[in-house]
Amino acid sequence: MLRRFLAPPPWYCLLLVASLAAGCATTRTTTAGRVGVDREQTMLVSSSEVNRAAAKAYQETLREAQGKNLLNRDAQQLARVRQIASHLIPATAVFRNDAPGWRWEVNVVRSRELNAWCMPGGKIVVYSGLIEQLQLTDDELAAVMAHEVAHALREHGREKAGQAAGVNAAAAIGGALIGAYFGIDSGIGRTVIGSVGDLAYMRPNSREMEQEADRVGIELAARAGYDPDAAISLWQKMGRTVSGRPPEWLSTHPANETRIADLRLYAERVWPLYEAAARPP
Repeated sequence: MLRRFLAPPPWYCLLLVASLAAGCATTRTTTAGRVGVDREQTMLVSSSEVNRAAAKAYQETLREAQGKNLLNRDAQQLARVRQIASHLIPATAVFRNDAPGWRWEVNVVRSRELNAWCMPGGKIVVYSGLIEQLQLTDDELAAVMAHEVAHALREHGREKAGQAAGVNAAAAIGGALIGAYFGIDSGIGRTVIGSVGDLAYMRPNSREMEQEADRVGIELAARAGYDPDAAISLWQKMGRTVSGRPPEWLSTHPANETRIADLRLYAERVWPLYEAAARPP
């Protein structure tokens, strides 16, 4: 019984592990830009590891789509998406000097899914359902793509990979500590800590990353000559397609109302950049 008073509580050990992890490998992936996104990021996984995994996943995605005859089936749609990308890519230099020189690729996959993504290093895929079901204008499509490119510029995938590794390690250590401390199965403690870590750390950081991508993306689109207000109309359209969303604190994405309010504020901030930019043909 005496050991309970002498041993540090499990939460203290976890806090120590988390503090040590948070203190290493901090970096700034992008400059602040007009929107002022300047958060230091903790990277526990190397960019080479993430880039290798991303390249493999990207090639597998293309092979699967091609095998099902779903890759770049509509030449006009593909040309439209690539044209927008060609205007966005030069503007990435504002946030990262190296980004315009990435090996960019842009493809369209035939699917009803409302989705698009940009993998590390500039691998963009847009799903046709997003364009067709939401009837996106070029400005709205640019808003989607700029948002996804912003995730790549900020290396959010790499950051999340490190966070997941950290939470898993903490859960394993904490589970063993709780098991020894309370005399219970360490697997129970590991499950509890993993769940708390997901809710208290991983999800809020996901929402923060989404907000950063919104803000960087709206500036990126404005500098490329696309109307920043289109980001607002885009999410209004998205809001009409999504029902039964969980409460914001249980979601990895901001609530639609929160997101639109933030976009209104930042659209106004980058409006002078849009006015000064050359409009895409």
